[in-house]
Amino acid sequence: MREVIILGRGGQGAQTAGNQLARAFFDEGLFVQTFATYGGARRGTPVAASLRADARPIRLRADITAADALLCFDDSLLNDAFLARGAADALVVVNSARPATALPRRPGQRLIAIDGRAIARRNRMGKVVNSALLGAFVAGLGAPSLATMCRVIRAMAPAKPDENVAACREAHGEVADATLEVLP
Repeated sequence: MREVIILGRGGQGAQTAGNQLARAFFDEGLFVQTFATYGGARRGTPVAASLRADARPIRLRADITAADALLCFDDSLLNDAFLARGAADALVVVNSARPATALPRRPGQRLIAIDGRAIARRNRMGKVVNSALLGAFVAGLGAPSLATMCRVIRAMAPAKPDENVAACREAHGEVADATLEVLP
């Protein structure tokens, strides 16, 4: 079973990204379970989306305590408490203009820092970073496929489907081409 936690601030698209990622896993034939937690019900407060994907039906109903992968929409939220929710060898993808070496991490976790905002701006998406982050995330995780992720983003994007797909592809390419620093 693959377990993922996505953390962002209200209004950044973390919930949308969680739903799109769950849909992509489902479209590739996996069973999925997704749930969200909200801080205060307003913009800017921390919001988390959690999901599980497995080849078999998922019966587990507990919180995720050792995620295989973490996706962080805002590097100001990347702290030890969040990183502790990941497994010792978890993949951590964070939206940050800072290099991976300047960010907090736990030994053994793979950290990928990607400037989702810059990618969003280059693709005429303004501050909407979720498609770029999903592209980087699936490249680092190796699943679901880029083709499936792009198909889901195109189908579920509330606006600018071509721009969302382009941002996803650009970020995926940056990670796949290893132009980013990935800390072991």
